[in-house]
Amino acid sequence: MSIVSSLIDKLKTRVTDNGGFGVKDAAGARPDATAWAILALMASNQDGDLINSARANLASQQLPDGRVSISRNHPDAFWPTPLAILAWQNSPEHREAQSRAIRFMLQTPGQHFPRPADAPYEHDPTLQGWPWIAGTHSWAGPTGLGLIALKVAGQGEHDAAQEAERMLMNRQLPKGGWNYGNTRVFGMELHPMPESTGIVLEALSHRVPREKIQKSLAYLRTRLEGLRPPRSLGWGLLGLAAWGEGLPAAHGLVAQSLESQERYGSYDTVCLALLVVSLLAPRGLASLYQ
Repeated sequence: MSIVSSLIDKLKTRVTDNGGFGVKDAAGARPDATAWAILALMASNQDGDLINSARANLASQQLPDGRVSISRNHPDAFWPTPLAILAWQNSPEHREAQSRAIRFMLQTPGQHFPRPADAPYEHDPTLQGWPWIAGTHSWAGPTGLGLIALKVAGQGEHDAAQEAERMLMNRQLPKGGWNYGNTRVFGMELHPMPESTGIVLEALSHRVPREKIQKSLAYLRTRLEGLRPPRSLGWGLLGLAAWGEGLPAAHGLVAQSLESQERYGSYDTVCLALLVVSLLAPRGLASLYQ
């Protein structure tokens, strides 16, 4: 059995009674797990009824203003909203839900403010992106996810998308790559992270000249050689693929990552689905919709 087939079979064991997907075995449905499972099922051309049921479950979790939060008990944690937008793409039955989610994102940036003269950080805090949680500053991960979703949904030229692009470029580390969203603090350059770098490179593909992110591509190529954590590996593969630098060794790297489950336990649904997508999207996540 292929890696993808075994991963899809594992994902299917996590379908809940209401059509969503749990984060782990026997867990209740959670929006981020459901959205990622949908992306994996789409990428692997699985049963449409299973996908539609999962999309309907995701729609049932949407709040009236369009946000999709990690749970109804935590409405401020609305970072799964761009994942829902991606999961509903090309689904006529969920066009209205997707439109409401897009409107929510366009109207709900992170908190921004002028940079104080004595600030210990060096990034420009006036540039708007998206936060993980309402009422907080914008960071690289949620802004990258937001920009990917807007691009796929045909809103890539909206003012908010263009501002997000400028924000992400401002947060690129001088030596290449991205971390959670700072560059230098107290004069010291921070270290890049493969997951953040992969998300942002996916988001910026076809938007900025290659020479502006060449150092980040070089960092990620070098870093992936010994990388095994599933989130970092999956996003790293997608980030490179979005710039035409898919790795021939991707299947081997994923296989080695999966072997780590023997020591650390079964990966959660998001990780399993992300690895599926990274293997089936040779030109990046957005290529699933082309």
